[in-house]
Amino acid sequence: MAAPREDYNSTVTELLSSTQETLPRADTSERTKSLAPWLKVVGDPTRLRILDLLMQGTQCNCELGSALGLAPNLISHHLSVLRRAGLVTAERHPTDARWVYYTVDRAALKELQRAFGSFFDAARLQERDPFCCSPSSNL
Repeated sequence: MAAPREDYNSTVTELLSSTQETLPRADTSERTKSLAPWLKVVGDPTRLRILDLLMQGTQCNCELGSALGLAPNLISHHLSVLRRAGLVTAERHPTDARWVYYTVDRAALKELQRAFGSFFDAARLQERDPFCCSPSSNL
């Protein structure tokens, strides 16, 4: 006769909690916590488009507006997010403050590339069979 569902759940919970210390676990909590804010910033399609344009070199706010076809306040919002994240720097024209020139911050780009490169590195992939579903787990 099959065990009641609650007994099965408590058995699985007990088994997993008792073996949790013996299972190999990568300490990814700090890594994922540090990547999450970056993903929020670059995860927006408009911000990715802006970064893509800026990878071609310094762009004036009017050039970005023409290329993106968006309202100036929306572009300004996305640029503000990119600036607060440190990915983009801005410099006003020395004699005409209406014009702002945006550039990708090279140091921040290198850090972003390092962080994402190490996280999404295929060498990190490991072979592993689920413990709770293996025939030898007696569940």
